[in-house]
Amino acid sequence: MKTFTLPGTDLVVPNVVLGLMRIQDKTDDEVRTLISAARDAGITFLDHADIYGTGVHGCERRFAEALRLTSSEREQFVIQSKAGIVKDGPYFDFSYEHIVETVNGSLEALGTDYLDILLLHRPDALVEPEEVARAFDDLSSAGKVRAFGVSNHTPGQIELLRRSVSQPLVANQLQLSITHSPLVAQGVTANMEGLDQSIVRDGGVLDYCRLHDITVQAWSPFQAGLFDGPFLGSDRFGELNAEIDRLAEKYGVPAEAIAVAWITRHPAQMQVVLGTTTPERVAAAALGSDIPLTRPEWYGLFRAAGHRVP
Repeated sequence: MKTFTLPGTDLVVPNVVLGLMRIQDKTDDEVRTLISAARDAGITFLDHADIYGTGVHGCERRFAEALRLTSSEREQFVIQSKAGIVKDGPYFDFSYEHIVETVNGSLEALGTDYLDILLLHRPDALVEPEEVARAFDDLSSAGKVRAFGVSNHTPGQIELLRRSVSQPLVANQLQLSITHSPLVAQGVTANMEGLDQSIVRDGGVLDYCRLHDITVQAWSPFQAGLFDGPFLGSDRFGELNAEIDRLAEKYGVPAEAIAVAWITRHPAQMQVVLGTTTPERVAAAALGSDIPLTRPEWYGLFRAAGHRVP
């Protein structure tokens, strides 16, 4: 498993992350088996959010109940959670009160004294950056959160926060897969008139994050689009799956590993967030951590997914 020091922190992290948004209905043994499979594969970075599961903090509490980590065991994991989405609305809330209340709830549910990283979950159109800054300052000074970041934010939204927030924003969690990759694909066809792929829709967020040492965390790495099913094994992506299978055979790994490798091969040094609760798939995907795809192989997968390469 490839690791690196997360810019803006002293955390040494793997480039594959285990997301825990689907563990609410898992038994203690199932949760422990999942975490054990991840650890055996070198994945010690766990991704939570207050809204995952039934009710608020459902999956966080399920995790804590199943693992019952001692303080020394807790130190072996990097635990990240998120705040800002109010499901009952639905709406978003980056107010001081909501951020602090959410973190306190996450700490209680997880049975820990601190979060390694807190992300603001989706952009709040009514954000007041001074409120966010005050929340971050209080959480940091109290030792409750060690590092901060965002999720699904554009460069402009991040700049607005950075004008008030004193801590570095160390991560931006964004949807990315071979088939859903506008943040990569646009730059490949820059300045090509009349081509939909060339339209800038995200403000150049990938390049922005690279320029500002913000680590991109790629969620839904196997999803074809926005929650419309996986591309692996799908008849909709016959050419892509044929290319994935060819490379899987070459490198002696499962197909999931090639899908992960396409992301980790990018020099932006991104992290891949896995959402599966199947231990075997976690182990399979983790094998993609440091597969050295060549440029022709990387671009071959990109083209097979339907993207234009001039």
